[in-house]
Amino acid sequence: MIHIPRHDDCGNGRHAESNLAATRLKFVSFVCLQLVIIVIFAISNFSLPAAAQSVVADEVKHDTAGKTIEQGQSVHIDVNLALVNVTVTDPYDRVVTGLEPDNFRVFENDVEQEIQYFSSEDVPVSIGVIFDLSGSMANKVGKAKEAALQFFRTANPQDEFFLVSFNERAQLISAFTSSADDLQSRLLSASGKGRTALLDAIYLGLSEMRTARNGKRALLIISDGGDNNSRYNEKDIKRLVREANTQLYSIGIFEPFDNRNRTPEELNGPSLLNEVTELSGGRAFSVENINDLPDVATKIGTELRNQYILGYRPSDKSHDARWRKIKIKLRTPRGLPPLSVAAKTGYYSPGL
Repeated sequence: MIHIPRHDDCGNGRHAESNLAATRLKFVSFVCLQLVIIVIFAISNFSLPAAAQSVVADEVKHDTAGKTIEQGQSVHIDVNLALVNVTVTDPYDRVVTGLEPDNFRVFENDVEQEIQYFSSEDVPVSIGVIFDLSGSMANKVGKAKEAALQFFRTANPQDEFFLVSFNERAQLISAFTSSADDLQSRLLSASGKGRTALLDAIYLGLSEMRTARNGKRALLIISDGGDNNSRYNEKDIKRLVREANTQLYSIGIFEPFDNRNRTPEELNGPSLLNEVTELSGGRAFSVENINDLPDVATKIGTELRNQYILGYRPSDKSHDARWRKIKIKLRTPRGLPPLSVAAKTGYYSPGL
């Protein structure tokens, strides 16, 4: 049932008879071992949760529906799988659940792909919270902390979190932990001061995400936007976001647009957060009334729990390390209003 809430991825062999034969045997064994290591590493980085896996034929049939995977079904997948997390919302920005594989179409570089893996199950997530403690946040930190705590309350027992704070520099406050209480206690004593190294904080968060144990990964940025003290620039971060298998969400706490006291960095804040989150398939939320922060944090937590995972094997098999554009289109079920889709805009293909 489609649901719209009311509110708001060599045998034993004989001994060689010569040194040449023995050398060849060692070489073959070494190559086999390297291939096994490569396959294991690739699967660990691209495997789906059991609820989203399936065995399918190699033949590509464009514009055909993918097979729905039952929860608990375990299957083998290959290393060429591309995964896309997809959020669907209605005209009132409410998350839409209950869609089926044939409601989705996936295009890579304008070529339609066959959806071979599909899941809408709530799976464990590895989440990093990027928390702004710069001076411009001094009178907003209290509500921002409340928003972060509310977000932690949406967690599942299998989730894991880390916490990065930033002002003049980005700092890892807590590495991955499954204890939301530990992160809450670390946040309580924090206060806002100093300049803003937002881009450095995003870089640190994406770097820390490489140690995540869950396939589904997200960063939540809570900030009033802008940057005036980072070593990394926007180009560096956008490149890193494109390469990372991580969705970025942001809660931007902005002064009203007509406030003449806003600095150039603060004026650039909304566009900066919009651009980096859109690249990753996440979303940026703007807040002018800080009392709305906890509700927005809850909304993001709910959205992460109600996404679709689409998987396909790209029809382009080349390993050229080039950027490939992804476009998700919907076949909206009859009777529903026009729906919107949020998904990552592309990925870099494997290199040689």
